[in-house]
Amino acid sequence: MKRLIVTLCIAATVLAACNPKLFSPVVEVPERYLFADEFPQDSLPYGFRWWKLFDDPALDSLMELALANNRNLAAAASRVEQARLNLGIVRAQYLPQFGVGVSAGADYNAEQKIVQEYAIEPSLSWEISLFGALKHSERAAQAQILSTEWAFRGVLLSLTAEVATTYYTLLQYDRDLQIARQSYELRRQSAALIDSMFRYGMSNGVALQQARSLVYSAAADIPQYRRAVEQAQLSLNILLGQPPRRIAGQSGGDSLIARFRPLDIPVGLPSDLLYRRPDVMQSYYDLQEAAARVGVARSARFPSLSLTGKGGVVSSTVEGLGKGNPWAWSAAAALTEPIFAFGRLKRQEASAREAYYQSVFAYEQAVLEAFSDVEDALVSITTYTEQTERYRKLVDANEQIALMTNTLYRSGMSAYLDVIDAERSLYESQMEYSNLVAQQYINYVNLFKALGGGW
Repeated sequence: MKRLIVTLCIAATVLAACNPKLFSPVVEVPERYLFADEFPQDSLPYGFRWWKLFDDPALDSLMELALANNRNLAAAASRVEQARLNLGIVRAQYLPQFGVGVSAGADYNAEQKIVQEYAIEPSLSWEISLFGALKHSERAAQAQILSTEWAFRGVLLSLTAEVATTYYTLLQYDRDLQIARQSYELRRQSAALIDSMFRYGMSNGVALQQARSLVYSAAADIPQYRRAVEQAQLSLNILLGQPPRRIAGQSGGDSLIARFRPLDIPVGLPSDLLYRRPDVMQSYYDLQEAAARVGVARSARFPSLSLTGKGGVVSSTVEGLGKGNPWAWSAAAALTEPIFAFGRLKRQEASAREAYYQSVFAYEQAVLEAFSDVEDALVSITTYTEQTERYRKLVDANEQIALMTNTLYRSGMSAYLDVIDAERSLYESQMEYSNLVAQQYINYVNLFKALGGGW
């Protein structure tokens, strides 16, 4: 007993040696964002469903479907539950393990007699963590839970951002399809008019062929955008967790332009980002887990204490097991010290340290990328706002030019080549304006995602 007490005292004095010394990550946090002058400086409230700022009921419905049915999100939730169960497994190692054995046997002795033996033997085993192995394992399991919880939030944020991006891409393609069909119909009517003028000698054959060429060109664009619409719907169905089908209740391409308005998104401070971004927080808790794993590896180089106990009743008959036969028992304590393992334990600790250093660098990289993502989204929104407004004015101007050029041609004051140039410019500017508006929506989505959403 005295030896055990001395051993425990020695263990207490060297316990500090089991806590490894590790360097912490170094991150430089700017005081404010470079391109946030035109954005509110407060932060999005936690728990806020950021897509509500778009005020689009169709988008809201799609989000609800995705949150309820997406398989990747369900798998991420399962990983959180698995990590929680793993913590329970680790904590169970603090407690002794109880068991019971039941045996029956027979021996044949030299006197030609068969001796039967029956036994019931309860047992107990307890491995006591003297140098923090279980403590570090528990810390690793706790960090793993937090990491998987933030990973779940990351999947949630990525899912909602991808749904919104795909939705606005779908609206863009639908709007492009509408423009292509409208252009085709206008060019078809124009070609019919020129054909009539040609028959009466009011136009030449070149103008007629040019008009027909425009019709064919517009007709060729329609399948391209129809294909893009269908493929975007298929992508959206995957995110919604449902087989291929038509998306019911979605807004048409007209809503892309009709609903467009600038959004004032609060960006907060860069320091807030460290605690809001799921990928940064996940990386942080991966770092904590890696640090705990170093402690586990280091503890393996120190002695371990195990206690075992066993008792039971032995009888030559089954009936005799319950008739007051004396109990037999045994107990033992073992202190095991690894002395020479050919460098295996030392290398295990070194390997765990390298894994920790990798986690440090991964965390620092995640922070840098987080700041860069926000700045990229901010500068995109700022420049696209200016570009979109200029293209809106360009579309208005091209509409007037196309109208006046057609009027001049019909009155014989302009060549049909001028009409072709005007209609081509209008068509291209309408398409580009539609694409810019859709991209601005996606820029807003990217900013929400870069800021960590409202989760």
